[in-house]
Amino acid sequence: MPDYTREAQHGGRVAGVDEVGRGPLAGPVVAAAVLFGAGVPRKLAAQLDDSKKLTAAARERAYVALHAARGVQIAVGAASVAEIARINILQAAFLAMQRAVLRLPVRPDLVLVDGNAAPDFGCPAQCVVGGDGESLSIAAASIVAKVVRDRLMLRLARRWPAYGWDSNAGYGTVHHRDALCRTGISPHHRGGFGLVRQLTLELVSDGDPLMRVAS
Repeated sequence: MPDYTREAQHGGRVAGVDEVGRGPLAGPVVAAAVLFGAGVPRKLAAQLDDSKKLTAAARERAYVALHAARGVQIAVGAASVAEIARINILQAAFLAMQRAVLRLPVRPDLVLVDGNAAPDFGCPAQCVVGGDGESLSIAAASIVAKVVRDRLMLRLARRWPAYGWDSNAGYGTVHHRDALCRTGISPHHRGGFGLVRQLTLELVSDGDPLMRVAS
């Protein structure tokens, strides 16, 4: 379970940062930054963990609790499908992280980042491998980023229902891949990713009517 050890040892303003959405075939990558200005209440801490270990309902409850708690500063950043195509997914994830940290009401003294690499935040940063299971700040950020991105993909699913984004959040499930082959590519698909790239190349090369851009 994550704890507040790293944040407490530093003693200054410490923000946790995590991103969601590097792997999907569609949609933006989303990052969140969370800074506990007055420590983490015990009841709130009990709700926080790596977002992947929580059910959707538990994530939603934690998300609401984070926004209701006193002294918790939360910011979100994203990088679009166009930006992912232009600068690659890793740099897009870094860009989303930077945007999230810049949107915090105060500048952190230290940023804890889930993973083994971090962008330049204009302040010290510490990488924590598996950080969403180690640091409460990173765990909180993972929950916020996951909830925000899932809600976004749910909204997109209402316009493009064929791909099942309301249940797969843009990841390459069997249903999603079948729908891509059957329906074509939407404006929210990542052209350089796996099957999307393959279908895009086929669309350009032979104009197969099945490999069309969905509208």
